[in-house]
Amino acid sequence: MTTTSPTGSVRTQSPWPALWALVIGFFMILVDTTIVSVANPAIKAALDPATANLDNVVWVTSAYLLAYAVPLLITGRLGDRFGPKNIYLIGLAIFTLASLGCGLSGTLDMLILFRAVQGLGAALMTPQTMAVITRTFPSNQRGAAMGLWGATSGVAMLVGPLAGGLLVDGLGWEWIFFVNLPVGVVGFVLAWILVPKLETHEHRFDLVGVFLSAVGLFLIVFGLQEGEAYDWAGWVWAMIAGGIVVLALFIWQQAKTRNEPLVPLGLFRDRNFSVSNMGISVVGFVVTSMTLPLMFFLQLGKGLTPTESALLMVPTAIAAGVLSPIAGRILDRVDPRVLLVPGLLFVTVALAWNAFLMHPDTETWMFLFPSALLGIGNAGMWGPLATTATRGLSPRQAGAGAGIYNTTRTVGSVIGSAAIAAFMQARLEANLPMAASGGGEFGSGALPPQALDGFSDAMAQTLILPIIVMALGVIVVLFLQKPAHLRADAAPAAAPA
Repeated sequence: MTTTSPTGSVRTQSPWPALWALVIGFFMILVDTTIVSVANPAIKAALDPATANLDNVVWVTSAYLLAYAVPLLITGRLGDRFGPKNIYLIGLAIFTLASLGCGLSGTLDMLILFRAVQGLGAALMTPQTMAVITRTFPSNQRGAAMGLWGATSGVAMLVGPLAGGLLVDGLGWEWIFFVNLPVGVVGFVLAWILVPKLETHEHRFDLVGVFLSAVGLFLIVFGLQEGEAYDWAGWVWAMIAGGIVVLALFIWQQAKTRNEPLVPLGLFRDRNFSVSNMGISVVGFVVTSMTLPLMFFLQLGKGLTPTESALLMVPTAIAAGVLSPIAGRILDRVDPRVLLVPGLLFVTVALAWNAFLMHPDTETWMFLFPSALLGIGNAGMWGPLATTATRGLSPRQAGAGAGIYNTTRTVGSVIGSAAIAAFMQARLEANLPMAASGGGEFGSGALPPQALDGFSDAMAQTLILPIIVMALGVIVVLFLQKPAHLRADAAPAAAPA
């Protein structure tokens, strides 16, 4: 039975079944991203074999990322207006049908188009998951709920690469998309049955804000994604600068809008919301950027297959999956810095450990140790950051807050992807001058013996960038404060209602 409290929050006998139903769709989004990264070489061979240009197949990911990042501010507010359950189900249906279109694509252009539609579906789904947690779990229990959210991320880190390798090797690249069909149907049915209909809030949609935010984010994301492909030409920087100007205009317009702004800037008066958004942008940057040099080293420097490389991430996934729910339950009773500072520090140390080990003569099994430490660190950052950001939001602000948070994370990921690509190329050219003219060898799956040392050094040096950024993240989370429910617990207990 569902009841609505005077504050607008919805209480059910147990919100956990609804959360489990939503986690299925969230898990599918996470797995889909990592599966595609493993399958890119097979997609290139099947749909774009005539060219030596890798930029074409990169658009399979870029189109998804653009369509995912740009609408997030709007889709969070749509959940407030029409109900998070309804918007989530629409998004899941779009994502699942687009997966079918991806699998049936006979050309690269068609695949890119359906990947963009997938991104739109994911953008509709993601903010609703966080909004439902905010509106159905009491403030002092949200840590445990976000712990499950964090565990989902950890398990997806394992399942995605492994499933991608097995499906591509056994059935073909199309099946990385076809596998979404049964998962999507099951997730839709369970969400339809188990997720409650939450109270909606009448909203005036800020059409000017929608336009400015979409244009600004598109210009920045597109410029960052395409900058490396066009050697960071002047027009690329002009596009990025234009995007920044448009976003500045958007923020000014939001400050002047008194009736239902798209981004309630008052949310940022909550210190924990502001700091958590800075923290998740760092996490998005690091998690996206650290994978590229590590996987290149393992597959080209060590000669491992994609599946063998993915197996080295098993300790990360197990540690994150097991410890994230425990961290969530602890978070409900402690200052978030107790988990976040060690969590981000562990990730920093794990990355430095990996960089130290990245040499052709290193025994492969030694990478299992930093992998485990990376998983421990992940358990202390994903769920705690999301919980801390959303714990103080009112039910009316849940969708807008979740949209802002996920937009910040995604933009951090885009910047991380662009920055690591440029930095990696610079380190390759510094350590292997032939990389500037003979880069084709790096996509062939094998390196000449004389290039192994230089290549390995370049990949290890590339990891310095995410190490520095994550270390800055440790400093950022120090500015968090103890949440209100813990400060209230220090006062004498009130009489039972």
